[in-house]
Amino acid sequence: MTDHKENVRLNCELDVPTKKRPRVEKHTAALILARGGSKGIPLKNIKKLAGVPLIAWVLRAAVDSGMFDSVWVSTDHDEIENVAKSWGAKVHRRSPEVSKDTSTSLDTIQEFVSQHPEVTVICNIQATSPCLHPKHLKEALEKMTEFKYDSVFSVVRRHQFRWQEVKKESDGSSIERTRPLNLDPARRPRRQDWNGELCENGSFYFATRHLIENRRCLQGDNVAYYEMPPEYSVDIDVDIDWPVAEQRVLRYGYFGQDTPEVVRLMFCNVCVCLTDSWISLSSSKKKDVTINPKDTLGICMLKEQDVEVWLLTSTEDPMAQLLADVLVKSTRCNVISVGEEPKHDLEQLLDEKNLEWKDVAYMGYNKQDVTCLNLAGLSTVPAKAPVEITVKYSCQHPGGMGAVGEFAEHILLQKQKGKSLQDRIDGCSS
Repeated sequence: MTDHKENVRLNCELDVPTKKRPRVEKHTAALILARGGSKGIPLKNIKKLAGVPLIAWVLRAAVDSGMFDSVWVSTDHDEIENVAKSWGAKVHRRSPEVSKDTSTSLDTIQEFVSQHPEVTVICNIQATSPCLHPKHLKEALEKMTEFKYDSVFSVVRRHQFRWQEVKKESDGSSIERTRPLNLDPARRPRRQDWNGELCENGSFYFATRHLIENRRCLQGDNVAYYEMPPEYSVDIDVDIDWPVAEQRVLRYGYFGQDTPEVVRLMFCNVCVCLTDSWISLSSSKKKDVTINPKDTLGICMLKEQDVEVWLLTSTEDPMAQLLADVLVKSTRCNVISVGEEPKHDLEQLLDEKNLEWKDVAYMGYNKQDVTCLNLAGLSTVPAKAPVEITVKYSCQHPGGMGAVGEFAEHILLQKQKGKSLQDRIDGCSS
C-alpha cells in the first residue's frame, strides 16, 4: 500500500509541466547538381535532347510529382541558372570550393544543406537521367515515409555475369587467371532461372538531413532501394550516346502532364523569321535576298510529314514578298497576305480547312503576331526578338540563320512524341 508521502510525491510529479520538444516541420527538397565544367560534352546539362534541355527532363518530373516543397538546381554557371529558372526550379549558386573537378556530389549537397536549415529530407536527382518519371519519385518517397527509412535510392536489375579483372603485361598476356565473381561456370544458369543483381542506376537518392550531416553519406542507417524498370534507367554519361538517347527518350521519357501538340499546319511570318533583314544589290541593281539552307530544308521536311506551311507576307513589306516568291519556287509552300491583325485573315483559312488553333504552329516576330502566338498550339520567335513575347518554344537561332529550320525540327519531334505516347496507350490497352 502506497503511504501518504509517496502519494504527495507522485502528485507533485504529475503537476510539474514538462517541456515540449519543438516540432520540426518536414521539408522535402529536390536537388539537381549541374556544374558548368563538364569535361566530356561542354554544358552537357543544358544541351538539347529531343528538343528539350537535358536537365529539363528531370526538372519536369520533379515539379510534376507534387512531392517536393522546393526544387533546386545547384550550379556555378549563368546559362544553367537561366535554364533552371525557366523550368520552375530555384537556384543554389554553389561556391568555388565545391565547383572543382575534385569536388564530390556529397560536398555540394552538404553545402546546400548547411545553407538551408529548413530542409529535412533531400532528394539528389541526377541530371543525366532523362527517362525519370514523377511516379518513380512519388513511390520512392512514399516508401521512405511509410516505413521511416533514412535513405532510399534507385536501382535497376541487371542480368550480367561478372569476372575478376586481372593485371596484364606489356605484351598483353595476363600475370594471373581471372575468376567468376557471381556465377559457377559449371552450373551457368538460364536468364529466366536467375533473378540477376540489383545495381545503382544513379537516377535519385533520398536521404535525411541527419544522415547527410552526421554520417556524411546518402545511403546508411535504415536504408532501402527502389527498383526501376531497365527501360527507364538511362544514364547519358555511361549508357548510350546522344542520338540513341534521343530515341530512348522519345519512347520512354516523361513529356509532362499535357499531351504533346500534334501540328498539322504552320504559319511563318516571313519578315525577319526567314531573313536577317538585309537586301543585297547585284551589279545590275537587281534586289537579292539570301535564304538559309537549314530553313529551306526544314520547310521541306514539314511538307514531307504532311504539315502544311503558309508564309505570311504584307503588301507594306516588298522584301517579304520577294523572299516568299523565292521559297514558293523552291519548296512549293503557300503564301497569304495578312493585315495589321493576322488573326482575322488566318481564322478564315482555318475554318476552311476545319482546323483549330491547337493544330497550328506559329512563328512570328512583331507585336502584331502576339495574339496568334498565344492562340497557337506551338509558338516561337527567333532569338533576339525585339519585344518580350511569351512562347511555348525558345528558339536558339536568330532570323535568317536557321531559326525556321530549328522550329521545324521541334515540330517534328512533337509529332514523334505524340505517336510514341499513343503507341504506349495502345500497348497498355491491348
